[in-house]
Amino acid sequence: MSKLRNIIKRIIQPFLKTGLTYYYRKPRKYNYQDVEVLVHPEVFPPHLTLSTKILLDYIVELDLKNKAFLELGCGSGIISLLASKKGAFVTATDINNIALDYLKKASFENQLKVDVIDSDLFRNLKNKSFDLIIINPPYYPKKAKNIKEKAWFCGEEFEYFKNLFNQLPNFITSHNQVNMILSEDCQIETITSIASLNNLKLTSVYETSKMGEINNIFEINLT
Repeated sequence: MSKLRNIIKRIIQPFLKTGLTYYYRKPRKYNYQDVEVLVHPEVFPPHLTLSTKILLDYIVELDLKNKAFLELGCGSGIISLLASKKGAFVTATDINNIALDYLKKASFENQLKVDVIDSDLFRNLKNKSFDLIIINPPYYPKKAKNIKEKAWFCGEEFEYFKNLFNQLPNFITSHNQVNMILSEDCQIETITSIASLNNLKLTSVYETSKMGEINNIFEINLT
């Protein structure tokens, strides 16, 4: 089934890319329940991708009241806004200043408080601690040409994951939770091996299949 999906994806990819370029030629609204964001063309698009919706469905069931919540690489920020709506003290980070500016506007318009920080991974989060960290990482091993592509590509040598897993142990405690979503389309074995080099273990805590694609939400713990 996976091989068939890959063949189909290779066939339709040029058409899909053209369609996405046309669809995202201007900012588009995206909403979940009664939370709404405006997504700029230079920001990761949650509309036609699966991961954001899966994470929204996952965290909406969690008790987040008075929890310190971090969305690491927030993109549109709708996950952070939902967490705020559920009573969390929310920090949202990204390296894309357009994403951060749009999230600040969405925070005001939704009347939901979010602490928005420009940070490459944990660089500007020193001395902070969190009860729950959510990560929707760039999956694909290719060099990004610009900030927008860094939401998709983790570097030819998986540099994103090497940096993430090098820093993450400093933010894991025996009392908090770290979740990361990965699609079956990414090289999960390579990613888990990089994690293990940093004494980290990925355990699937939620699996779903949508549009023929399996996605897992992993919990990351120290070994």
